[in-house]
Amino acid sequence: MVISRRTALAGLAAGSAALAAGCTGGGGPGKPKPSPSVPIRAVDPHATQSFNNAKASLLLQVMAHPDDDLYFMNPDAEHIVRAGVPVVSVYVTAGEAVGQNWIEGMPKSKPDKAAYSSARHQGLRQAYAEMLGLDRFASWKKSVLDLGGGVRAETNELVNGDRRAQLVFLNIAMLSAGDMRLPLLWERPEGAMQSLVATGSPCTTSSTYHHDTLVDTLATLLDRFKPTVIHTMDPDPDYQVHDATHPKDNDYGACSDHRDHTPTALFTWKALSQWVADSTKRDGHPPRFVTTAFRGYYNQRWPHNLPPEVVEQKHRLVEAYGGDPSWDCGNPAGCGDYGQGGDRPLKNRKGWIRSTHYRYGGPTAAPGTDKAGRLEAYGVLGTQAVRWAETSAGSGRWGEPQNLGGGPLAPALASVRDSEGRRLLFALRFSALEGRGRPDTREIVVLEQRSPDGPFKAWQGLGNPEHRPDRGRRVGMPAAVAAPDGRVHLFVRNAGKGVSGRVREADGTWGKWQSLHGQEIQDGLTAVLDAERRVHVFGTGRDTVHHWTQDAPGQPVRYQPLKGLPQPGGLPGAALGGDGELVLVYRGPAAEQPTVYRLTPGSESPASTELHDFAGYGPLDALPLPVRGSGDTVLVLGRAVNGEIQLTDASGDSETVRADAKLVPVGTAAMAVDAEHRLCVTGMSPDASPWLWRPETPHG
Repeated sequence: MVISRRTALAGLAAGSAALAAGCTGGGGPGKPKPSPSVPIRAVDPHATQSFNNAKASLLLQVMAHPDDDLYFMNPDAEHIVRAGVPVVSVYVTAGEAVGQNWIEGMPKSKPDKAAYSSARHQGLRQAYAEMLGLDRFASWKKSVLDLGGGVRAETNELVNGDRRAQLVFLNIAMLSAGDMRLPLLWERPEGAMQSLVATGSPCTTSSTYHHDTLVDTLATLLDRFKPTVIHTMDPDPDYQVHDATHPKDNDYGACSDHRDHTPTALFTWKALSQWVADSTKRDGHPPRFVTTAFRGYYNQRWPHNLPPEVVEQKHRLVEAYGGDPSWDCGNPAGCGDYGQGGDRPLKNRKGWIRSTHYRYGGPTAAPGTDKAGRLEAYGVLGTQAVRWAETSAGSGRWGEPQNLGGGPLAPALASVRDSEGRRLLFALRFSALEGRGRPDTREIVVLEQRSPDGPFKAWQGLGNPEHRPDRGRRVGMPAAVAAPDGRVHLFVRNAGKGVSGRVREADGTWGKWQSLHGQEIQDGLTAVLDAERRVHVFGTGRDTVHHWTQDAPGQPVRYQPLKGLPQPGGLPGAALGGDGELVLVYRGPAAEQPTVYRLTPGSESPASTELHDFAGYGPLDALPLPVRGSGDTVLVLGRAVNGEIQLTDASGDSETVRADAKLVPVGTAAMAVDAEHRLCVTGMSPDASPWLWRPETPHG
C-alpha cells in the first residue's frame, strides 16, 4: 500500500473529532468565544480611489501544502509562467503529516517530520525547475526572509532567462503544540502555531503564528512582491454528502476539501483585503491585481473536465515533484514526495490531477458597448469592481480603469442592461472575513446606473438565499438576464447545489429569494432569452445539463428537465441561434472536442454537431453574430489545449481562428458585438489590464 501525506492524514483525524461537523473549525463542544472588538483593516466598499500603475507582471500563489499548486492551480499557473511571468509560490504549512515518506519496496524507518518536509521542498524545486525549462536537479539559491513580527521563512530562487520562480516556505507545523491546527487558528483568538524547521533549511529558528500574525505575514508578502495575478485556494468549499458512492476520504467535516485548504484560503482573502486597505491609506491608490480561486478536493466529486493531453501536462510536473528514492538530487532528506511519484497520481481513484475548477467562475472582463459605440468591460480589480472603456469607438485601446468600489468582491461580475438601457452589475461580496469566533458572511450585491450610460447609484445589498452564515458561504456566482418586460432575473447556485432566484420588477423593486429546486449542479450558471423572450437557465449536473425556464414570458422560472443531453464534463455556453433555436455547447467528461446541441421547440431530442477542430479545455462562451445576407450565426469561444484563446462557428463547418500567443488569458475570456456589428473578445492579461481581440470571424 502506498502511503502519502494525504492518506497518512486520515490517521490524525481522531484528535479533532470535535471539529468534524464544520469546514473550518468551530463546530461542536468548546466553540470559541468571539475575540474582543478590534479594528478590522479591510476594503471599504465605498472606496473608489484610482488604481496604481503596476510596474511588472507577477504571479503570487498561496497554498496550504507543497503540491496544492501542481494539483489544483495548473495548468493555469504553468501557462502564465511559460509566458515569462515570474512566480512566487507561498506554502503555509510544512506538509509534514505523520513524517512518513515511504512507498512499497523501501525499508521501513521511523517517522521524521523534518526530513519529510525537506523532501517535499526538494520535490517542488524539481517541479518548478522543469516548469522554467531547466534540468529538474538545477541548483537553487536558498536564503531566509525576515517578514517582521518575529517571523522568518525559507525562500528558494531559480532563474532561467525571463522565467523566474521563488518558493516561500512558512512551514507552519500541520499539528502544533496543544493539538492546534489551521482551522482552530482561524477560529480561536488565543490560538498559536509554530513553524517546523525542515532538515537542511537555512531557516534554523521556529516562528510562532497567532491569527493576526498569519494575516500580517501574508499581507507583508503581498506588499513585498506586489503581484498582478494572485492564485488562492477555495475559502468556501461545497457541502458534501459522504456515502458509499462518495466516501469521506480526506474531506474535512461536511465539506469537500482538506482541513488546511479552507483556512489557508480564508487567511489569504483576509490578507488581500487588509493589503488593499493599508496600501490605499498609505499610497492613496489601491494595488492593481486580479485573483483566481481554485477548488481542491472538489475535483474528486464531479466528472473530470481535463482532456488527456492537459492531464499529461499536469502529470509531468507532479511526477517531478513526487520524485523517486533512487534519484540523486543532492538533498539527503529525500528527493520528493514519493507517494506522488511515477504514475501514481494517474492511477489514484480520487482523480485530483484530472480536473481544474475555478471557485468563482465568470468572465474576468465582461464586455458590452455604451451609447457612444465604445466598447466597455466590467471586472474586479484589487477586489473592487471596475469599468474600462475604449478611448474612442473602434480605437481598440482601453482607458484607465474606473473604480466602482463595492469590495471585497469575488473575482468576476455579472453584467446586464435592462430594457431601459441601464447597466446592472451583480457581484458576490465577502461581507465579513473575520474568523476568531465571529461569523464569516457573504452577500449578493448590485450596482445600478441611474440612467443609460449615466452615473451609478450606491451599491445595494440583495442578501443571500441562505439564512445561516455557514450555508451562505456556499452560494455561487450570480448570473442574470434582462427581459423585454422590464424585469431582471437574478440566479445563484445555493448551498444545496440547486438554483435560487430573485426578480427585479420593472419599477425597480426586488422580490424575495425563491428556491427553484432542481437537481445538483456545479457552479457556473448560464442564463439566456429564447426567440419568444422566455428566460432559460442552464447548469452542469452529474449526468446531464439541467434546465430551468418559463412557460411563457412573465411567468415564474421553474425546473424543466430536457431530454437527450449527455453527461457534461465542463460548463456550457448558450446562445439564441439564427433559426430561433437555443444553441448549447459543452464538452463531455475528459473530452477535447465540444459538441453543439440545438434545442428546437417541440423536438423530442436536440440535434448535435461535434466541433472537430476545437481541441481544448475549460468553460465555453457562445454568442450570436449577425451575418450579412443571412441570419445570425453562433460563435464559440474557449481555450486551446495550450491555454491560448480560440474561436469557431457552431456549425462545425468553419476553420478555428486562434488569437496571437501574446494574448495570455487570466481566467475566462468573453465575447461581445460592437456598434459596427464586429465581434470583440475581451480578457485579462497577467499585468492586470484587459486585452481586446477583434478576430476575423469564420464568416469574414
